[in-house]
Amino acid sequence: MERFAESRRVGLARALSKLGYCSRAQAARLVRAGRVRLNGAARHDPETPVRLGRDQLAVDGILVTAQSKIYLMLNKPRGVITTASDEKGRETVYSLLGHGSSWLAPVGRLDKASEGLLLLTNDSEWAARILDPSSHLDKTYHVHVGVLADDALAEKLIRGVRVGGELLRAKQARVLRTGGHNSWLEIVLNEGKNRQIRRMLEWQGIEILRLIRVAVGPLALGQLAKGKSRALAPAEKIAVDRAVRASDHRAKIRKNR
Repeated sequence: MERFAESRRVGLARALSKLGYCSRAQAARLVRAGRVRLNGAARHDPETPVRLGRDQLAVDGILVTAQSKIYLMLNKPRGVITTASDEKGRETVYSLLGHGSSWLAPVGRLDKASEGLLLLTNDSEWAARILDPSSHLDKTYHVHVGVLADDALAEKLIRGVRVGGELLRAKQARVLRTGGHNSWLEIVLNEGKNRQIRRMLEWQGIEILRLIRVAVGPLALGQLAKGKSRALAPAEKIAVDRAVRASDHRAKIRKNR
């Protein structure tokens, strides 16, 4: 269980998130709806100060305590939505998880047509560090395209293309294999721009047949079966943390030059 310094104060919504109960946005909605009590009294302001480790929080009359931190990887299948619920009744990643009632949130997203490695956690601060643009944590994708790709295409992806006035480029790109009329590319991104690979290739008239995320930093999807999830090994969690710290350090050096 996580222990908090008694003197530390945070907003009520953030406190619920840090305790692993739900996301900060979900917590704010609960507070505004009058479902959260602080030391027995209802509160409606998500920014109400809370002393972590001292104050008592309850949701719908049930005491909230710090949850053990959970770090999962999921091999997301194509066609599954990365959200807690869907108004159209489509299958979501939560239907694939058998971890009980602990609240987990995806660390970033994969769109409906994409597949592969998706991280989920109830550690909101860890997720925020991974998603922070300054971390520049590499994300590696294998992309099946409906053209015979060559080194010139890979080099163009690295140089970047402008789509809607925005420069989109890969950190690394190479041709994995070709055959018939199709090819597989490996593309590494260190930015978190929305649908970046799809926009880069579709702008050039290249059809994407499959898009699979195979790694996040040092964490590889490996042989995890499609639709299955597993907890990160302690060494994997440590390796990701080290990669984020190293990226942050490099960013600070660049900024101070």
